Amino acid sequence: MTIIVHHLENSRSQRILWLLEELEIPYDVKRYERNKATMLAPPELRRVHPLGKSPVIEDTAAQAATGPRVIAETGAIVEYLVDRADGKLGAPPKRDDALAYRFWLHYAEGSLMPPLLVKLVVSRIPLLGKRVAARIQPMIDRHLDYVEASLSDHPWFAGDSFTAADIMMSFPLEAARSRAGLDASRPHTIAWLERIHARPAYQRALAAGGPYAYA
Repeated sequence: MTIIVHHLENSRSQRILWLLEELEIPYDVKRYERNKATMLAPPELRRVHPLGKSPVIEDTAAQAATGPRVIAETGAIVEYLVDRADGKLGAPPKRDDALAYRFWLHYAEGSLMPPLLVKLVVSRIPLLGKRVAARIQPMIDRHLDYVEASLSDHPWFAGDSFTAADIMMSFPLEAARSRAGLDASRPHTIAWLERIHARPAYQRALAAGGPYAYA
C-alpha cells in the first residue's frame, strides 16, 4: 500500500475513500472513532497531523524530510490524488467546464459547508439553539436553490462528465439531506445524490470506511 487514509467515522474523509476507489489507487484505511460524548475526533489523530483532524493521508511512496508525505484538508488531498492519477477525474477540457470544476471543488467547503456546520453546532444548544438554527436556514436554502439550479441543465457539477468536484460536493449535500432541508422539492439535487450513491466505487468506499450516516 502506498496511501494510508486516516479515516474518521461519519466524516468528510469518506470522500477520500470514494475518490481513491474511483481512481483505482491502492490504499489502506486506519479508522478512528469519535468521542461518544463530544463527537470530536480522538487525540490519536494529532500524532499524524498537529490539527488532529480527518481526513489526513500519508503517501508512503513519496518520502518527505521527516518520513512519508502527510497531506491534510479534503480539497488539498483531492487535488493531490487527481494529480497523482495524471489528471483523472480532474478539470474537463472545455474552458467553461474547467472553471465550473474549480468553482465547485472549492465551493463545497468554502461556501456550502460553513452554514451547515453552524446549524449543527447551534442546534445542540439548549433553549436558544433552535431559534438560532431557524435564522440560519434561509442562508442554507439560498445555497440549496443555487445548487438545484446548477444541476437543472447537466447531470454533473462540471458539465456532462463526473469529476472530483462531484466527490467534493457529496458530503455537504448528504449532510443537507440529513439535517438541513434538502428533500424532494429539489428533484435535480436528489437525482444527483441517487446517481452518486449508485456508483460501484461509492459502494466499495462505504464497505471500506465503516459507519457513515449520510449515504
